Amino acid sequence: MHIYKCENNGFCFGVSRAIKEAENLKGDNIYILGEIIHNESVIKKLEDAGIKTIASLDDVEFKGGETLLIRTHGEPKSTFDKAKELKLNVIDCTCPFVKQIQDIVKKHYELGYKIAIIGDAKHPEVIGINGWCDNSAIITENREHLLDISADKLCIVVQTTYSEEKFNKIIKNFVSSKVKTVDIFKTICYTTTKRQNEAEILSQKCQAVLVLGGANSNNTNKLFDICAKNCQNVFRVINPADFDYSKIKSYNKIGIVLGASTPKEQFQEVISLMENNITTEEIITTETVASEVSKQAQPSFKSEMEKAFDNIRPGKDLKIGQIVSAIITSAKDEGLTLSIKDAKRDDLSLPKANLIGEYDKNAYQEKVGQKIRVMVIAKNPIVFSEKAMEKVLKEEAEIEEIKNGKIFEATITETNKGGLIGKFGSYQVFVPSSQIKLGFVKDLEKYVGKTLRLKAEKVESRGARRQIVGSQKVILETEKAERDAIKAQKEAEFFGSIQEGDVVLGTPVRFAAFGAFVDVNGFDCLAHISDLSWTGCKDCAEVLELNKNYEFIILKIDQENKKVSIGYKQLQPRPWDKVLEKYNVGDVIKGKVVRLVNFGAFVEVEKGVDGLVHVSQISNQWLENPVTALQVGQEVEAKIVDIDAEKEKMTLSIKALLPEVETPAETEEKPAKGKKRKAKEIVETEPEELREWKDESDAGVSIAEMIASSENK
Repeated sequence: MHIYKCENNGFCFGVSRAIKEAENLKGDNIYILGEIIHNESVIKKLEDAGIKTIASLDDVEFKGGETLLIRTHGEPKSTFDKAKELKLNVIDCTCPFVKQIQDIVKKHYELGYKIAIIGDAKHPEVIGINGWCDNSAIITENREHLLDISADKLCIVVQTTYSEEKFNKIIKNFVSSKVKTVDIFKTICYTTTKRQNEAEILSQKCQAVLVLGGANSNNTNKLFDICAKNCQNVFRVINPADFDYSKIKSYNKIGIVLGASTPKEQFQEVISLMENNITTEEIITTETVASEVSKQAQPSFKSEMEKAFDNIRPGKDLKIGQIVSAIITSAKDEGLTLSIKDAKRDDLSLPKANLIGEYDKNAYQEKVGQKIRVMVIAKNPIVFSEKAMEKVLKEEAEIEEIKNGKIFEATITETNKGGLIGKFGSYQVFVPSSQIKLGFVKDLEKYVGKTLRLKAEKVESRGARRQIVGSQKVILETEKAERDAIKAQKEAEFFGSIQEGDVVLGTPVRFAAFGAFVDVNGFDCLAHISDLSWTGCKDCAEVLELNKNYEFIILKIDQENKKVSIGYKQLQPRPWDKVLEKYNVGDVIKGKVVRLVNFGAFVEVEKGVDGLVHVSQISNQWLENPVTALQVGQEVEAKIVDIDAEKEKMTLSIKALLPEVETPAETEEKPAKGKKRKAKEIVETEPEELREWKDESDAGVSIAEMIASSENK
């Protein structure tokens, strides 16, 4: 009995990631919204670990802080909004390919497009996608229904696990007079396409097929339908232990197909149960059906040559490059002589240099009469080569893989008006200008000599024309879609985990004139330069170091524009917060004059803390203006006369540190009556700025603001 399985089977990337996340969760109050995958055994395993599956957020009275895992199918936007209101710790395991569809739908809906989803309206993935356009999408599997849509702009997407064959029929030559603009996105997961293609081939070659997967698994049901088209004996296996294996004991070739939500372990479980329940001499399992797929998808160069092996007349039918089967007739010093059926000569030459491996005449003499496969490399006389045959067969095997979607590399050798030209073995490679990269290519010559990664759009191997039309653009599009999906997922997880006011750990990664970009859990946040220091700075490097960890506070979240503003200074003490701990009335300080105004001088006690020396406290001599005694930048000593930390004000006196000047009584002259009155007026009439600085109602005005006020006035 021969057992075959597909190359792509078991958990896909998205399912595998979700299961791993769930298995790593520890503790109580962990919930999964809906079945994480449609597989009963996996769900039971998670339930045994204490993880609860719920159908709706209304099923539980959440208190906040519980963990909620979003499954691969994804959820509507409203679910994420409600989870945030409930203060749940959301782990978003939406499949990156599903997330990509949600982003496409959200973007186009906001741009005014009508949304159409091709798929099962009851499937959770489709329900989730519809939730990103306010549940306004038209969901259908009917081409006529699509044609009835009337809209200026229409966006069409498709369920990731939908049948590619059905989708192509629905969309083929889609033109509607009722729609002016239509954007169609073939969003079927590439692993779904591969699984369906392999199931198609496997079911054609097998007498019976077992399709393993959960009863509610949409992708497994699609695989079952594909197999049922090609094979009369297709069995749905939900639980391997419950299946009656006597139903397949009479079949020699049996295929086993696993859905994307089926653990690979179930394949081995089925094999083990077959061995226990079916009496057979031997059960043979193949690693994959990849080689079988390529053989049946299109006749290979090798199989076509084998058909002609026994019907060749040398000299007339042989062509250079043809592979034939010949008989070894002798082994000589210079190589082998061969003979072909119905040939008039038996001295056809196979030089020893053309044989694979080191030539041993004695060893080949023992092989006289045996068959050998070789390629014709010359005529008149006919010369064969085993090495050339091996090279060609190897190349053709690679070409078959390339036809089936394998990425290959080609070095560009020249250009023409339409694009780039390169080589892959004996094949010429042509890359159209539109398929080189995501954008427009102006200069083709810069690609000459470069090696490109390509996927075949078309392969021609008829006669002498051997050409591959390749595209690098499709690879870049796929990779970009995967990156965008992963990035979108990470962004969603990030924004779902933060709130304004949260303190987070961040690492400055680059500085700009306006602020620092800080990596917070893989997301770039901006700390504006005004939010780095209470005393101000001109360069971010004055406060922060690159690649060093700091704590920041989240000031503002703009999820729509993917922007987060954070602050550093808000977590640091203000300069005035510790003034009373460091200074007392009566202390003598040293400071620098930073500003002169008509009523006095401001002295910087320390960074961010200034004190005022009234003009009357600068000198023992009466001064009309402080500029006559002081200048900006001058260092002075002063005595602290008063401190009001709440109002951030400090009063200083230079005069208090100066020796008193005694004026002899006999030389003292009394000022004239008028002058005395004028001096009194000068002392008692304070400038408006100083009165405001002293005023009780000015409690929130800092010295720095006082300076600015004076400057403006």
